[in-house]
Amino acid sequence: MPNFAYRGRNGAGEIVRGIMEGATAAAVADLLFGSGVTPMEIKPTTASSDKAGRGAGVGIALFKQKVEHMDVLLFSRQLHTLLRAGVPIMRALAGLQESSTNPAMRDVLQDVRQSLDSGRELSLSLARHPTVFSPFYLSMVRVGEMTGRLEEVFLRMFDHLAFERFMQDQVKSALRYPSFVVAAMGIAIVIVNLFVIPAFAKVFKGFGAELPLMTRLLIGFSDFMLAWWPALLLGIVAGFFGFKAWVKTPRGRYTWDRIKLKIPIAGKIVRKATLARFAASFALASRSGVPIIQALTNVAETVNNAYIADKVEKMRDGVERGESILRTSISAGVFTPVVLQMIAVGEESGALDDMMKEVADMYQSEVEYELKTLAQQIEPILIISLGIMVLILALGIFLPLWDLGKVTMKK
Repeated sequence: MPNFAYRGRNGAGEIVRGIMEGATAAAVADLLFGSGVTPMEIKPTTASSDKAGRGAGVGIALFKQKVEHMDVLLFSRQLHTLLRAGVPIMRALAGLQESSTNPAMRDVLQDVRQSLDSGRELSLSLARHPTVFSPFYLSMVRVGEMTGRLEEVFLRMFDHLAFERFMQDQVKSALRYPSFVVAAMGIAIVIVNLFVIPAFAKVFKGFGAELPLMTRLLIGFSDFMLAWWPALLLGIVAGFFGFKAWVKTPRGRYTWDRIKLKIPIAGKIVRKATLARFAASFALASRSGVPIIQALTNVAETVNNAYIADKVEKMRDGVERGESILRTSISAGVFTPVVLQMIAVGEESGALDDMMKEVADMYQSEVEYELKTLAQQIEPILIISLGIMVLILALGIFLPLWDLGKVTMKK
């Protein structure tokens, strides 16, 4: 989203300035009003915010350490423990601020304490840092404030964030070996074409005979890389950054997220992981008393997949028109028959949150199994690809030598 530089007055009448992310200037104004700041000027800017939402007077510093996922995870767990023990919220935040090892997190907690001290609610105080606390997180805190079950909400958010971290770690671990092999193969291809084949090409030219087709193809490709390697390198770099820029556009991200679901082997894992995140978020919101329409709106922002998020938003629109969750789930076209059956049972029995939790656990178990066997599924593809590469190199390099040997033996 674009950044907007703003100037306004806080509750004490002091001038505050900052930079905040938002879809439009009006959206930024709404966020500022919600955080107790009356905007006087809002204009687009190309500067980036250091944890947008510091805008109520907190200085922006370059090269400052960022708030990590683990910081928010620990914050949720520790705050739950302190609130359950009866510690007042201000005292709890002060203790967490002193014990935090991340300076950025200490700054966030300091600003939250100051905001609470000025009379704002906890959800509004946390909303001043939208890049630290997600809309779903803020929505859950707001529900906890309304229902008086704030400590329970923080425990559920801890479980939710721990699940998110587990999924990310599992994916990284599973892709580490295949990525290393693919990178090694790419480096080997470059070295062979730039250094090995040109040396053999000089020898083959001395034969004075027609070379086999495979050898001519290898030499031609090697000559192409030698002559055009700057353009190839520039094209790869330009393609990489062009792809990143394209993915950042709404249309590009939607298209890429849809393509990811169709990639062999990896696509089904991405789909199941995304739906596990959806089901877990929906179950958490439902158990906390969030209305279904609001829950679907918040969940759409947590699935981290624009294509699935669009399907969830269409489900919300269907529910707003009076359709059942089951009917909208069928129309979405992303759920398996087993999941649809569990949704039907949950909706009929009034225990939809329990059924969605079962769906999340089921998908999580399937994702864990898929990730554990991912290396085994990819290994045959890597071996076949490596074998084909070695076969091409062997045929291209050794066939001329073999022909030369036969000619020498005949003489």
